[in-house]
Amino acid sequence: MKTDACRIDVWLWRARFVKTRGLAAALVERGAVRLTHQGRETRLDKPSRCVHPGDLLTFVQNGEVTTLRVEALGERRGPAEEARALYSRLTT
Repeated sequence: MKTDACRIDVWLWRARFVKTRGLAAALVERGAVRLTHQGRETRLDKPSRCVHPGDLLTFVQNGEVTTLRVEALGERRGPAEEARALYSRLTT
């Protein structure tokens, strides 16, 4: 895998949108995550798909549609402040 990319399940876990990688993988496998990369939107179906800085992600969280831009990939699942630096929300 490239150093400028990260598995989507790992990224969702690092960014603290899910509590475990297994839950992140299940979310992706259900087809609940859409990725816009280089202007092309695709519904992700495998947790091994990669996400890059600048990509847009759309998914439902707590009954609300969440759209965000990936700002960084992160190196670990750190504290919430560190996790918030990995993305910028485009919807509230």
